[in-house]
Amino acid sequence: MAATTEDQVERVRELVAAIPPGRVSTYGDIAAAAGLSSPRTVGWIMRTDSSDLPWHRVVPASGRPAAHLARRQLERLAAENVPIRDGRVDLGAARHRY
Repeated sequence: MAATTEDQVERVRELVAAIPPGRVSTYGDIAAAAGLSSPRTVGWIMRTDSSDLPWHRVVPASGRPAAHLARRQLERLAAENVPIRDGRVDLGAARHRY
């Protein structure tokens, strides 16, 4: 992975913090808005520096959370009235646009 600057980390954090309750964003949406070359960079930042952010509002492009997070993430999203069908977030209805 390419080196990530402090400014890029802060931009990702700002974008995640801006996702309102009841909405979600994908790793790719955030990467594009932050000017990053890969959604994987957003994932790395989220893994290392997101404990104080609404991490549960960031999902893969498939809308299906990672298996190790799925139960907890879907419960949090459901509590915010995010539409979920068969374990997958309805991105057409819930996607936050930047």
